[in-house]
Amino acid sequence: MTASSATASVFGNVQLGHLEIESNHLADWRRFLEDGIGMHVEHASHDELTARIDDRPARFHIRRGPREDVTAIGWEAATPETFDTVVGRASDAGVPCYTAGDVEAAARHASQLVRIPGPKGLPQELHVAARVAAGPLNAATEFVAGAGGIGHVALTSKNPAKLRSYYATLLDARLTDLIDESIQGVKLRIRFLRVNERHHSVAVAATRPLGLDPIRTRVQHVNSQVAHLEDLTASRARLLQLGFGMALEVGQHTNDRELSYYAITPSGFEWEVGWNALTVDEDSWAPTLHHGISTWGHHPTIGLGGKVRQASSALRSLARREITVEPLSTSDVAADEAAIDKVHALAPRLECRQRKDP
Repeated sequence: MTASSATASVFGNVQLGHLEIESNHLADWRRFLEDGIGMHVEHASHDELTARIDDRPARFHIRRGPREDVTAIGWEAATPETFDTVVGRASDAGVPCYTAGDVEAAARHASQLVRIPGPKGLPQELHVAARVAAGPLNAATEFVAGAGGIGHVALTSKNPAKLRSYYATLLDARLTDLIDESIQGVKLRIRFLRVNERHHSVAVAATRPLGLDPIRTRVQHVNSQVAHLEDLTASRARLLQLGFGMALEVGQHTNDRELSYYAITPSGFEWEVGWNALTVDEDSWAPTLHHGISTWGHHPTIGLGGKVRQASSALRSLARREITVEPLSTSDVAADEAAIDKVHALAPRLECRQRKDP
């Protein structure tokens, strides 16, 4: 890899490509993904299943195991040159990368696969454009993927600046916008990061001012986007009929304008199914700060027991060190957030002056 290729931006040439999940509830996962959300289960056995939403054979791969969590985030590089650039960044920083053999890469339907250590101990799997499935898609729901990828993942973090810096360094992720929210007296800031035209591929939520992590799993939720409003309403109805619970009822987000609901997966983290999220125009977009996650809806359904469990997990997290990848988390990302804060702090005063003008 040349010096110029190492510094060339990969923005727009990477996408969220697949997710690895570990669970001992594979039968429930099949009901959740196929019968509920409406995906195409390509392969199912006692120890694993794979699900499709488009022409790729394994967007979601659930393996049997005890962790009940997402175990790897997969990124698809559009070209071999993009793949080499990203791997080169990790290698040049001294981060040990694992190169999968032909058999393991073939299991991801990719010609090349490298696993890079990630924040929160969550490996990032990078592969070159995956192979196309042999058979036709047979899914009850039409999904939106394409160049924007399969959706997004949302993480909670006690070190949000380092996590954001990691994705900026490795994948040239850009800050789309911020949300400040207060939930039951706890102040949150959520950072939304994009690597292509999709509004965000990674969301990072952090409590303020004290860093807590109330979530048992490493991923708080996974998002899939559907093509039609009818896909949203029908999938929700099927999930409820199958006995799966809702974490948040239907609502609309303030920033990406997506209409969505959040269902509780068999592993306990949440799965957001959304419709009609906006895409980013790079020529005109400017990051902004929104107050509140939703313009309407998204009412939580968590009971008292769930609140107690989250509070207990948050307190335990004070003594738990969060895994970071320091060599890829050194860039300073605080300045632009400070500038956004300043603009929004001045905005109310500017509006007051405008109202007083004759």
